[in-house]
Amino acid sequence: MRQTATVTVLLWVSALSLLVWLWLTCCHGLFWRTDVRLPERRPPARWPGVAIVVPARDEAEVLPTSLPSLLAQKYPGRARVILVDDHSGDGTGDLAASLAGPDGLPLTVTTPPPLPTGWTGKLWALRHGVELASAPPDGAAPEYLLLTDADIAHGPESLAELVAAAESAGLDLVSQMARLRVTTRWERLIVPAFVYFFAQLYPFRRSNRPGSRTAAAAGGCSLVRREALERAGGVAAIRGAVIDDVSLARMVKASGGRTWLGLADQVDSVRPYPRLAELWRMVSRSAYAQLRHSPMLLLGTVLGLGLVYLVPPVATVAGLSAGHPAVAAFGAAAWLLMAGTYLPMLRHYRQPALAAPLLPFTALLYLLMTVDSAVQHRRGRGAAWKGRTY
Repeated sequence: MRQTATVTVLLWVSALSLLVWLWLTCCHGLFWRTDVRLPERRPPARWPGVAIVVPARDEAEVLPTSLPSLLAQKYPGRARVILVDDHSGDGTGDLAASLAGPDGLPLTVTTPPPLPTGWTGKLWALRHGVELASAPPDGAAPEYLLLTDADIAHGPESLAELVAAAESAGLDLVSQMARLRVTTRWERLIVPAFVYFFAQLYPFRRSNRPGSRTAAAAGGCSLVRREALERAGGVAAIRGAVIDDVSLARMVKASGGRTWLGLADQVDSVRPYPRLAELWRMVSRSAYAQLRHSPMLLLGTVLGLGLVYLVPPVATVAGLSAGHPAVAAFGAAAWLLMAGTYLPMLRHYRQPALAAPLLPFTALLYLLMTVDSAVQHRRGRGAAWKGRTY
């Protein structure tokens, strides 16, 4: 009797998991597709001025690769780079200044005042850079601000393509999800899934729809109209946000601006994550903040991840081993849909298709990272980054 009840429960749970995957595949904004790239664009009649603002704290390791790519931008209009050295202890500011050359974009290296209470370090640095860009000595404030991280390298046409897209489509925020590094074994396992899960949480097509409540951006590369940012309340409006990119998109969209998010072709992260520990910290430092530090949302997330990602392989194996074909069929069908929707992201990262069935294992790691994020928050070590805890 007990075995029959267990089989019945597993049958219903596996059927529910399959229904969820059918809905995710067909009705959730086609989140799994990777063809959301910069919209159709044409060169504007007049290229607007742009200031590139780069917040940097202890980034001497990656700056020699990333910063020269910004200074070498082939932009037809007026542009400058402002690197905000956020009180680094590794010589970031001096190194940045040494990378400037006579043939590249003008570079300003500056340091903000000490971090005040209620601000995250990155946003305080961004605010300082935006204020400096908005009040240049010649009085010609830029029309756009490119907010980009210190570990992001840009192709030579990246800035021109972003501005052309914004001007052609009348967008107030154009953001691209940088291609993250996939060199080590752990990077190849974790990184494609990270972007896949992000797209599932914030389907790009829904985020790009003007009337949709979904809004998201990628903090590594966001071009925003300066007037739209000011209209939305400026950087100060999100001063304490740990997940600042999504907060930025939400406030721009809420103030009537048009936002766009997609995958990048000319924007790459050069930050290495050679071990699982570094990738674990990357995810766990903000996972619980994404859940608004709510135990109930955490519980729902754990149950949801279990139903969506863990039930299919468990039901498949249990059904086959116990001789219950219906359980195995439901589980295998859900697992197949899961793997099929993951294939486009694996192709985007040039990873083998054989990695697709491993997504449940990667999802289990993300589930553990999320729980660890909540545990660290309870211990007072929540969103820790570069020597600061928020």
